[in-house]
Amino acid sequence: MSEHNCCRGCGSRASKEKDVETLRILLAHWIEHNNSHEQGFREWAEKAEKLGKAKAYEFISKAADSLKAASDYLLEAKKHI
Repeated sequence: MSEHNCCRGCGSRASKEKDVETLRILLAHWIEHNNSHEQGFREWAEKAEKLGKAKAYEFISKAADSLKAASDYLLEAKKHI
């Protein structure tokens, strides 16, 4: 048996564990990042509404809702890691 074939399985567990930890970190970061942007979008949506820019308010609010939905999906994914 060649050294390459023998060692291929030896390092795969450590590599998988590293990838799982990286995924945990990324999911937490993405959720926090989205939440920050969602908050900013909502603040600016309110400002747009106060400026009489109803359509801008509507679309910025929809973008904020989409970020919230994305964060919810990421949070669900994180529960399964």
